[in-house]
Amino acid sequence: MRTPTLLSWHRPLAWLLASCLPATPALATNGYFSHGYGAPSQGLAGVGIALPQDALAAATNPAGTAAVGNRVDLGLTVFVPRRSAAIVGNLAAPDSAHDGNGQKTFLIPDFGLVRAVNAQTAVGLAVYGNGGMNTEYASNPYARFGATGTAGVNLEQLFIAPSVAHQLNERHTVGAALQVAHQRFAAQGIGLFNGFSAAPGQVSDRGTDSTTGVGVRLGWTGRLTPQWTAGATWASRIRGRFDDYRGLFANGGRFDVPENFGVGLAYAATDRLTLAGDVQHIRYSQVAAVGNSAAPLFAGQPLGSANGPGFGWRDQTVLKLGAQYRWRPDLVLRGGVSVANQVVPAQETFFNILAPGVVKTHLSVGATWHTPGGGELSGFYTLALGETVRGAQSIPAGFGGGNAHVRLKEHIVGVSYGWRY
Repeated sequence: MRTPTLLSWHRPLAWLLASCLPATPALATNGYFSHGYGAPSQGLAGVGIALPQDALAAATNPAGTAAVGNRVDLGLTVFVPRRSAAIVGNLAAPDSAHDGNGQKTFLIPDFGLVRAVNAQTAVGLAVYGNGGMNTEYASNPYARFGATGTAGVNLEQLFIAPSVAHQLNERHTVGAALQVAHQRFAAQGIGLFNGFSAAPGQVSDRGTDSTTGVGVRLGWTGRLTPQWTAGATWASRIRGRFDDYRGLFANGGRFDVPENFGVGLAYAATDRLTLAGDVQHIRYSQVAAVGNSAAPLFAGQPLGSANGPGFGWRDQTVLKLGAQYRWRPDLVLRGGVSVANQVVPAQETFFNILAPGVVKTHLSVGATWHTPGGGELSGFYTLALGETVRGAQSIPAGFGGGNAHVRLKEHIVGVSYGWRY
């Protein structure tokens, strides 16, 4: 009888956060996915499939909902990306460098709530920014080809994920989360591509369009031995369509959240030290707007057409490794590293001036302090090492040839406060 009352009491807070998140450009670091969810996980470079620690656990693996107890978590991340591009060897104009940091700092809140239904089952709600991408070039890199105004894109992905987890026995737990994904997108300053589109006038400067889709995330955790815990998770593809940009994205504006999945291990080396690792795979290539090469555009296939040109991203596999140590009864220290393959091929950098999601390595540190009042104050810092992809015959001959180089580096700082009830 108490559960509905508690959930209804927190619902206004969850929807307040839901309304705030889309207004805040959300960026991410593994392609356009966040490298982790919740401050404890982000202090481990995103590790969490087999090591749930807070009420955001369902964002990584919904089976973790049954492992964290009755709790509420509120978090805020400060995201500081540095993105830039250069065009070299192009016959249309001299070499040039371009700063894409029209907005330098982004604030991204998150919220999680978990409540036990009985000894075996728990329900939860997680509200978080799954990811996105933002660039804003005051000096338009495409101006030499006839573009005008400030160039850039803004993609935001808000997830609202109610979850349920059930402990099958003393060793195994399964979970499921409904993923309601609200996406927003805007593009500006790329009107020169209207002439290469199946829907001219629906390519650039159409304001912000939005789309909402629904998918599922499934998960499992299993205690293999007293020291070893394993986990696995899978998330379905989520359909989306930006009608106002149907002349930009393949298949008339289709822009789906890609299928992704992963496995994890956690090892309690001592009563103080835990080592953990995840492997995550994101299927960017299965979303035509993201995974299709831009090359067909320059061979005559228009933007926005069926299975039309895209950004040429590869699938991404991410390895995350972390360690946490209970320094004192009230203080836990964390550190982690994640490494991934490059999603942007050297031949595809011309379009990816707009979306330079090229970082591959993240270094994270973090800590949780258990306050005298019973709360948990967590913080983390992540450095995404600067990465440059240098184009290789990336600008077509019809545009004067040469190459586009794209670069991204990031600083990420976050804090959260959680409490049990």
